[in-house]
Amino acid sequence: MGPMLRYENSLPKLPVPSLAETAAKYLKSVRALLPPDEFAHTENAIREFVKPGGIGEKLQTKLVRRAQDPDCKNWLSEWWDVAAYLEYRDPVVMFVSYFYSHKDDRNRKTPAKRAAALTKATLSFKKQIDDGTLEPDYMRKAPIAMSSFKYMFNTCRIPEEPKDRVTIFGPDGNQFIVVARKNKFFKVWHEIDGKELSTADLEVQFQRVIDMAGTEDSKTPIGIFTSDNRDNWAVNRKALIVADPANEAALNALEASSFLVALDDISPHTLEERARECWHGNGKNRWYDKPCQFVVFENGRSGFMGEHSMMDGTPTHRLNNYVCDIIAKDKLDHGPPTPQSSLPDPEEIKFHVNSNVKSALSKSEARFKQLVSEFDLRVMYYQGYGADSIKLFKSSPDAWAQMMIQLAYYKMYGVNRPTYESAATRKFQLGRTETCRSVSEESVAWCKAMEDPSVSNEQCLELGRKALSAHVKYIMEASDGKGVDRHLFGLKKLLGPEDETPAIYKDPAFGYSCHWFLSTSQLSSEYTNGYGW
Repeated sequence: MGPMLRYENSLPKLPVPSLAETAAKYLKSVRALLPPDEFAHTENAIREFVKPGGIGEKLQTKLVRRAQDPDCKNWLSEWWDVAAYLEYRDPVVMFVSYFYSHKDDRNRKTPAKRAAALTKATLSFKKQIDDGTLEPDYMRKAPIAMSSFKYMFNTCRIPEEPKDRVTIFGPDGNQFIVVARKNKFFKVWHEIDGKELSTADLEVQFQRVIDMAGTEDSKTPIGIFTSDNRDNWAVNRKALIVADPANEAALNALEASSFLVALDDISPHTLEERARECWHGNGKNRWYDKPCQFVVFENGRSGFMGEHSMMDGTPTHRLNNYVCDIIAKDKLDHGPPTPQSSLPDPEEIKFHVNSNVKSALSKSEARFKQLVSEFDLRVMYYQGYGADSIKLFKSSPDAWAQMMIQLAYYKMYGVNRPTYESAATRKFQLGRTETCRSVSEESVAWCKAMEDPSVSNEQCLELGRKALSAHVKYIMEASDGKGVDRHLFGLKKLLGPEDETPAIYKDPAFGYSCHWFLSTSQLSSEYTNGYGW
């Protein structure tokens, strides 16, 4: 086991909170959202759930037993990966994928030059993962789980019914990237005869792809299939293979590639334009199933898009930070400045389609256009103050931002709604996330006070401090594996076919309190000017 994974087996297991602890925390969270009569109904449901000898106690015993199984590293992980991602059938783009928009690289304003530097820097990071030499991440000086990094490169989500699968192909024999241009795909080896290409070599290859792709878009943009509902895509993937057996090898090349680089033939300028293109693009010059996909535009601007199923944002946030940092600070080993004269040409990955596949492509494209039209995106670039100023007030910048969101929503709608923020649980083996419920009794009291002219500034300040403290407390507990959402999810998963569904899960307040009207997770960097999902 290399340095990257040296702490994995010594990390603690994800705990199972006590039933009483979760019940009390859950009641406190829903009290902030419900009128008194509805809350009384929820209180009764909880009381029935946790009574001695009841169904809650029975499920809790099963869950504790699962967590204590020596062969089980994390009682949640397998359930969560499947239920939250692989069984989820909506398109990954728009609903699951996430993106970063990079700040400009003023030294590399052509797409080939920018793509070459990004690729070379990414290969440096990839090598550390492949060799197991990447230094682990730390949280408050303690090591955290690195297990999900194995899903970063040479990996792909594959559509299947009723649930998708994720395949790790591994680096051996797959030392190539796929480059998308004009809705076509090209295979570009990044290592030849055991030697990695230089930045100069890669720039030549990217320019060759641009030249080979020509000026006409592909009339059969296979990438659009990956934008569709997962069941539709699963059916269409089979139809592709039936249309011509050679298509299976073409699919395999896309899926096994180290990562994907999309060379878009447009030049977005505003932050909104750039965010839109990084978030979804035209639906065709992408392969949305890849966990790592860099996007480079005609004007040399760039971004990144990630598929979310087996890896959350923090690993790829580190990747993007590393890549942009070593390029900006000229710490990247670019290799020889003169390109090799004997580089093999990029190889177009060709698909052979029949009328059935062509018809399916048209339908997928129509659904993608309809889907994109249903989403809005706006960017407000605020420069009044930032994290450093907030810290001067002895406040958590995250809690501050969360309370601003709560107040803004209350000012618009006169009510507070269930709000999600993710809390990282990577301090545990195979840890991913837990929900931080941003709405609290304290945040609701503060929002009401801020809109009530009879409440003094001093009172508002005091209530605001309480709201900030409540948020920090919940997110710390969630990071310690003691939120309510994953625990209640785990208990529900253990219901047997003979068990009656407990009242808590039938209570309308349960569905309402975990239906996220606002989803507010964020990862910011000095090298990004946008992110989202």
